[in-house]
Amino acid sequence: MSDFHRMISEQIPRLRRYAWALVRDNARADDLVQDTLTRALAKEHLWQPGTNLLAWLFTLMHNQNVNTVRRALREGTTVDVEQCASTLVATTDPEASCKLRELDAAIGRLPAEQRQVLLLVGLEGIAYDEAAAILRIPVGTVRSRLSRARDSLRRTLDINDAQHHREEVHARAA
Repeated sequence: MSDFHRMISEQIPRLRRYAWALVRDNARADDLVQDTLTRALAKEHLWQPGTNLLAWLFTLMHNQNVNTVRRALREGTTVDVEQCASTLVATTDPEASCKLRELDAAIGRLPAEQRQVLLLVGLEGIAYDEAAAILRIPVGTVRSRLSRARDSLRRTLDINDAQHHREEVHARAA
């Protein structure tokens, strides 16, 4: 196995997580990951060693997803984002489990543009400038979409500013 193939295979869990969060359906997420990996292998010659492989893969995935959605619109098919039941990591704490389901549902209701930015920056830890390059939008648009997504989640989950501030302080202290 070449170094390129090994490095790509190490990114599969992150690709799967991001794909599922984008399309919210296991089968479609698996298809998106497979299409992304196929495209990456076919375009190996375009990747520049020393650059961010994950950002390159996310860019391929984003473009593949956009193409799939456009094709579905052209063909008159629709994609039901709410189609699959949301399941997250199991926990023995019923309150935490309920909160995770609520968060997952709230993320699923975000507009796709906000959800993409939230997932890249918040979940995957991608820098704003890299997220902008992946999504082919200005960095200011990344910041704006992220802010709107966070505000929407706070409203949907009924998190007030004082509670949000305490959570941020607690997160920084950890």
